[in-house]
Amino acid sequence: MPHKTLMIMAFLTLTGMPAPALAQQTCDELWYARNEIYKAQGYCFRTQRGIAAFGNAGCQHDNAEDLPLSNTQRRMIADIQREERARRCPR
Repeated sequence: MPHKTLMIMAFLTLTGMPAPALAQQTCDELWYARNEIYKAQGYCFRTQRGIAAFGNAGCQHDNAEDLPLSNTQRRMIADIQREERARRCPR
């Protein structure tokens, strides 16, 4: 799953546009891609799922609002969340 996530993120970063590939991802892959961005910026996960997937070693931020995200990362997260909502993916 991470390899596919990195491809999606690279596309979004290079083009600045939503990846058509987002529509082809599973809810689990979308969740992973979004949370991979949070982890890279030091988010401290609270859910068992987040902790199991990413751990909390080195985390610095308890609130996602406090993460030092770039505009590109914010746009990527928004695109992923929009797709998750459209598909009614579980939270």
